[in-house]
Amino acid sequence: MSDQNLKNYWSRNLRYLVILLGLWFLCSYGAGIFFKDALDSIRVGGFKLGFWFAQQGSIYCFIIIIFIYVSWMNKLDNEFDVHED
Repeated sequence: MSDQNLKNYWSRNLRYLVILLGLWFLCSYGAGIFFKDALDSIRVGGFKLGFWFAQQGSIYCFIIIIFIYVSWMNKLDNEFDVHED
């Protein structure tokens, strides 16, 4: 892989990480702590949404983020021809 391709690959990889970590921050800290009072007016399964995000929702969001990262990285690996066979 040429130096320019390597630079582009890692640049995109870091961009994906920043996007997904930002999403994780919004889900876990934002919904569970910062916006808890606003979200408590909505109920999910009888529980306030702010409480649900603090207890369960952030874990589900994190698992979804892992699958998104795997999908994005597989596409990126195929694009730069560094995929595993």
